[in-house]
Amino acid sequence: MSITDLFMAQLTDPFRIGITIALMLTMLRTRQETGTVKPLALGVAFIAVLIPLTIHPGQASLPVAVAMGLLTNSLILAAALLVRTLVLRAMGR
Repeated sequence: MSITDLFMAQLTDPFRIGITIALMLTMLRTRQETGTVKPLALGVAFIAVLIPLTIHPGQASLPVAVAMGLLTNSLILAAALLVRTLVLRAMGR
C-alpha cells in the first residue's frame, strides 16, 4: 500500500473520525482540570498507535502507519475544532 493510499484510508476511516471527535468532546468537558493541549496530544498519539495495532494490522509497516496516523488524526482534530469554532461563532457565543 502506497503512502497516499494509506493517508486516504486513514483520513476517511469512520472509526478514526469518531474516536477523534469523541476525544475533542471529552477534552472540552474536562479542560478545567486537565487543560487542552496535553490531553489532545496524548489522545492523538494513542489513537495513532491503537488503530494500526488492533484494527488494521499489516496495512503498512507499524512506524509508517503510526506516523501517518499522527498526521491524519491531527488533521481530523483540527477540522473538528474548526467546525466547532465556526458553529459557536455563528450562534454568537
